[in-house]
Parts: sequence; structure tokens; C-alpha cells
Amino acid sequence: MNLKSKWMLSGISSLLAISILLPTVDANANTLSELEQKQQEAEQKKNELNSGIKQKDTEIKETVSNLETILGKIQELNNKVKETEGKIKGVEAEIAQTKEEIEELRASIEVLIHKIEERTELLQERARAIQLSGGSVDYIDVLLGANSFVDFIDRFSAVSTLIDADREIMREQAADKELLAEQKASVETKLAEQEARGAELKGLKADLDGQKKEQGVLAEELKAEQKRLESEKVVLGEEYADVIEISADLEKQIVAEQERLAELARKAEEERQARLAAERAAAEKAAAERAAAEKAAAEKAAAERAAAKNEAERQAADEREAAAKREAEAKEKDSTPAPSVSAPPESNSGGFIRPASGRISSPYGYRTIFGAREFHHGIDIANGTGTPIQAAASGYVTFAGAMGTYGNVVMMTHSINGKTHATVYAHLNSISVSQGQYVSQGGRIGAMGSTGRSSGPHLHFEVHVGNWNGSRTNAVNPSNYIN
Repeated sequence: MNLKSKWMLSGISSLLAISILLPTVDANANTLSELEQKQQEAEQKKNELNSGIKQKDTEIKETVSNLETILGKIQELNNKVKETEGKIKGVEAEIAQTKEEIEELRASIEVLIHKIEERTELLQERARAIQLSGGSVDYIDVLLGANSFVDFIDRFSAVSTLIDADREIMREQAADKELLAEQKASVETKLAEQEARGAELKGLKADLDGQKKEQGVLAEELKAEQKRLESEKVVLGEEYADVIEISADLEKQIVAEQERLAELARKAEEERQARLAAERAAAEKAAAERAAAEKAAAEKAAAERAAAKNEAERQAADEREAAAKREAEAKEKDSTPAPSVSAPPESNSGGFIRPASGRISSPYGYRTIFGAREFHHGIDIANGTGTPIQAAASGYVTFAGAMGTYGNVVMMTHSINGKTHATVYAHLNSISVSQGQYVSQGGRIGAMGSTGRSSGPHLHFEVHVGNWNGSRTNAVNPSNYIN
């Protein structure tokens, strides 16, 4: 427990000690009110910390989910990078193969170039020969210069052979040059395409590496955020434990103060019973004295009548008869008993009464409310806002004010037949009593409302055997106690 919490408990203990030393009702009310106010603050702090812990859990789950998503993306990027690297290796292999083909083609091109150069040199030699002969070769002169027909045929064959050779050389030269151009263009195009594809894949890999790096940075940030949230959750958990400890201690002090007030209520009840007994005894004594006085007066009247009778014997018979009749009437009157005096009724002798009019909208026991199943420690009596609420039994008001989900609530402590009971009246629209006040059975304590955790105007009514406690472990079914 931190220093602030210890200081708070020390202060509360001091207040409790002071309140015990001061026996006045105001001191009792102030002490219990302060303790319950401290408990409310502790409960509120506990609820806030609990909400904070739940919020941290939600944020941690969200961070973990985001981290898992990012790690999934990183894995996906890794797969793409591996796939791209495989493609790059494939393209590089194709480029290497193309370069080998280019080397082989270059050798073929070298051979082709050599052949073209040889033909070119041959054609150049033919051209120089023609130039040295003084002009172009006149094949007609060659044919006409034949000595015989056989010589003509030979010359014609030779000329045809030369012409065909020249044509073949020219055709081969043109075809080889065209093939050379096509092979060069094909190799250069293929190499350019492969190099472009390789550059594109390298660019894609660089982009994937960049994305992977960004995702990695984000993943590290999320890991740091998750670590921070878990650290904050630990701090909130420690504070929550401190508040629970404070709340439990406050609850013990409240119970002790309620027991003290219950003892006061018990003594007040004893005094009231003693006072009623004394009043009954005084009434009985007064009745006995009145009966004795009446008896003495009757005896005196009888003696007087007897004397009068002796004196009246000398009177006429009718006077004696009248005197005898009066004497008989007097005797008959003397024989009538004196009226008895009944004791006043006791307000709590009959137990509890119904605290409000209306229908039972929710009984005691398990129920589902606001979408959750919970145990209902009392009964709900539904009626219109402002319906009067009365004390179910005579006793002291131990709390009157706002308290968490109860809303506006009045708590009372009773001593009935020597046993301590507590009653709770929650969700009130208004309160008509204050802490420490003594309220007789049936006295108005407030009006029905819908404050606190409530879905409509009603009275939440609890009965406890013993003093009220925060866990409400001693709550019983009120329906078994009210008329």
C-alpha cells in the first residue's frame, strides 16, 4: 500500500476514534457519513481503475491484433521477396544464357564477317581486273573470237560459269549481310528485353524491401506500445489492489459503526419498552387507587344509608320501601368493577410493514438485467415517481444520500425483539430523513424514484439479519418479513 493510502486509512481511523468518544447523535451521523463517503470514493476509484484495466486489455488486444496483421504482411512480403528473388535469378540465368548465345553468335558473326570480307576482296579483285583491262569484259567479243564451234561452246560455258559465279557471290553476299543484320538485331533486342526485365525485378525487390523495412519499423513500434500498455496495466493493477484493501478496511469500520448504532437502537428500544412498562404500571396503580377510592366512597355511602335507614324506620312504610329500593340500587352499583386501563401498542411488536404501495416487479433471487445474470438481494416495488416511502420498522437512519448504483438511498438499523436488523431503501427520488435520526415504524423517509442503476421508478428494498455490509452476504428475502 502506498503512502497516500496509509495516510487515508490513518485519517479514517482517527475520525472513527473521535466519533466513538463523542456520544451525540450528530457525531454518530457525521462519523458514519464520513466513513461511507470514503467508501463511496474508494468504490468509485476502484470502478475507474477496473475500467482503466479493461481499457488497457482492449488496447493490448488491439495492438496484438495489429501486430499479428503486420507480421502477417511482413511474412507475405518475405514470400514475395523470395518469389521476386527467384524470378530475378531466373532472369539472370536467362541473361547469362543469352550472353552465352551472344558469345556463340559473335563467333558465328565473326565467321560470317570473314566470309563477307573474303567475297568483298574477291569482288574487289574482279573489279581491279576489269579496270586493268581497260573497261568491262565484253562477253560477246569473247564468244565471237572462237576458232571453231567446239571452241565457241567452251567459251560460252566459261562465260556462263563466270556469270553464274558472280551472281552467286552477290546473292550470298547479300544474304549473309541480311542474316548478319538480323542476328545482331535479334541478340541486341533479346538482351535489352532481359536487362529491362531484370531491372524491373530489381526495382520490385527494392520496393518490397522498402515495404518490409517500413512494416518492421511499425512492428517494433507496436511491440513498444504493447510493452508500455502492459506496464501501465501492472501499475493500474497495483493501484486497484491498494483501493480494494482500503475499501475492505472502510467496510469493516462502517460495519463496526453500524454495530455501535445498532447497540444504541437496542438500548433505545429497551428504554422505550421500560418506559412503556412503567407507564403500564403507573396506569394500573392509578386504576387500583381509583377503584379503592370508589370502594371507600361506596362503603361510606352504605354507612350513611344505614344510618338514614335507622332514622327512616320511624317513617311511613312507603318511605321504608323506597329507602330499601335505593339501598338495593346502591349495592348493585357498588358491585360493578372499575374499568381497566390498557397499555399502548408497541410499534415494532408486529415485525416489519410494507414500505411502499405498488406491485412486486422483481422478486428476491437470480435475474437477468441489462443483459447480465446477477443475484437480486432484495425486492423491487414499482409505482409512480413520488410514491411515499415509509420505514418498515422503527430504528436509526445509518445513511441517507447518494451511493453508487443504489442512487439516492436510505439505510436504517433496527433492534426488534433483541435482534439487530438493517433495511435498505434505494433509487429514491427524494430523501426526507438524515443520518442519526430516529424514525418510528411507518414514518416517511422519502419518495419513490429512479436514481442510480434503474430502468424505471421503483423502490429497491432489502432486509439484512444483522448490519448491512457491502457484500450483502446477510441479505434475506424481504417477502418473508413484510406484511
